[in-house]
Amino acid sequence: MTFAIRCHAFRFAATALAFGLACGAASAANFSRSAHDGAKEDIKKTYKAEREACAAQSGNAKDVCLKQAKGRESVALAQLEFNYSGSVKDEKKLWDARFQSRYDVANERCDDVAGDAKDLCLREAKTEHEKSKADVKMAAKMLDAAEEADRERMKAEYKLAKEKCDTLSGDPKDVCIASAKARYRE
Repeated sequence: MTFAIRCHAFRFAATALAFGLACGAASAANFSRSAHDGAKEDIKKTYKAEREACAAQSGNAKDVCLKQAKGRESVALAQLEFNYSGSVKDEKKLWDARFQSRYDVANERCDDVAGDAKDLCLREAKTEHEKSKADVKMAAKMLDAAEEADRERMKAEYKLAKEKCDTLSGDPKDVCIASAKARYRE
């Protein structure tokens, strides 16, 4: 893959991640505390059943199975918290849980090989994990920059609207200013 194609693919992935962080809160479906608690109990029961199913395996296959079960539980709990709150902070925790789960499983799978191959496997797993964390960090910064730009835009638009209102007098001016404040969140 050429450098230009990799850069384009990276920018696309980072933009998609930032868009996901930005849109996530808007799409989160809030629900009652009792539904949240019930779902949490279901997740814990599912994890316990998956953990018990792993007991039938042995060696590293059992260890990988346990890491996968734990990863699914942590991702499900993070997804539940995000769905409950809809906050960007919880969405970031969800992305972190997904990446940590993938890293833990990949790291455990490296125990199936030995020597230089194991060292390489561990380095690859760590590199992918670090790249994923960097993508989340970059997406969060992009989201912060977009929010700051939006605030500046709104401030400039409010200033212009207020100046237009200043050309009026009396009730029309008061209505105009109130409308501008409501429209531009001032």
